[in-house]
This record gives sequence, structure tokens and C-alpha cells, in this order.
Amino acid sequence: MAKQQKPPVVVAELGRPETPAETAYRKATDSYLYKKRKTVNNLVFSLLVSLGLVLVIVLMVPRGVGGFEDVSIDVSQLAEEAAPSAGRVLAAPDVPEGWKAKQAQLRRTGEVTEWRINYTTVDEAFAAVAQGFTADGTPPEDAWAAGHFEQQAETGSEELGGLQWAVYDHSDRSPDSSNALFGLKTEIAGDTVVVYGTDTPGNLRVLAVDVARSLNTPEAP
Repeated sequence: MAKQQKPPVVVAELGRPETPAETAYRKATDSYLYKKRKTVNNLVFSLLVSLGLVLVIVLMVPRGVGGFEDVSIDVSQLAEEAAPSAGRVLAAPDVPEGWKAKQAQLRRTGEVTEWRINYTTVDEAFAAVAQGFTADGTPPEDAWAAGHFEQQAETGSEELGGLQWAVYDHSDRSPDSSNALFGLKTEIAGDTVVVYGTDTPGNLRVLAVDVARSLNTPEAP
């Protein structure tokens, strides 16, 4: 007995059986929508996985207690590590208790290589030391130090730590608009050393003496 063919199904929306063309169009549309939903689902899944990995990485990164204001780096250790590259002893002053070293970095700008240390003092003021030198052993040009003193003029000179220092006293300026209210400059073995900041002139003079001591410079009696 021959197998009877199933009559075409009446589609409710049409009120009649689909034509072959309509059937092919419906199947193609269903296939497209299925693939589109699958792509969106895969995208969402990938995004969730990526976010999960980012969260894991963030949780794995070690973080100290407190913020930037609590950070204080070891200047002596960094100076010792950088000295072979610099080819000389680098300043590492023994600063007063409560000072926090925020940066100690060896970098080159033009013909000058600079060892730079930035501090936050116990009074929450700014203090800095910069030791500049060149490859041929000549002191950096005056423009290098002038940049640290914000192009302010020299106002005098004095002896500290067995060395003669040029003084840049502009303490009448506002600390909100200047990082160099008071500064000192000297030369040590061909290097130019500047000390400056927004702390009191007395504290910055003490810093200058500590810098001289760290560079093995004999102190004046």
C-alpha cells in the first residue's frame, strides 16, 4: 500500500497552506534569527568572562595600606642601584624623621643626566634635590639649574656643609604657584647640585648639608 502524503498544514496567519517559496523564506528567517541570538549570547558570555578575568587581575595586584600620602621610597637603595649607570656617587641625604621620599629617579634630558629626588616634608611642604652632570664631566649649563628655580634670579650666597652655595630666596611667592620658594645651588666634583622647595629656608639648608654629607664632602667646622 502506497504511503499517503500529509496534507499541507494551514498557517493561521495566512488562512491557507504555505507555498514552497513562503516555507523556504520562513526557514531562512528562523535560521538567521537563531544564529543572531547565538552570536549575541556568545558575545555576552565573552564579555562576562573578560570582566571576570579583569576582576581576578585587580584582586591579584598587591596594594599597600593607605594612599599616595603614606608612600615613602628607599632613596639610599635606589641611589646605590643607579650609581653604576651614573658612574658616580649619587646623593642620598639622611632627611629628618617624618619626611617621605616620593620619587628618586635617574633620567636624561638633552646633554644632562639628572638624579632627582622629591620629598614631602613633615610640614606637608615640597622639597627636591637634583644632581646634574654631563658625559664629558663639565657642569651642566646654567639653564639646567634655572629650570629648577623657575627662572628666578640668584639673591646671594652662603657656606653650608663645607661648600659655597648660590642662594635663590623667593619666599615671598605663593606656594600655590611655585615649587621653588627657596633654593640653593653648588658644584661638587663637576656635578651641579640644586636643593629647593616650599619648606622653610632653614629646613632646606639642613637638606643641603645632608646632601653634601651623602656625597662624601667634608663639612665646614
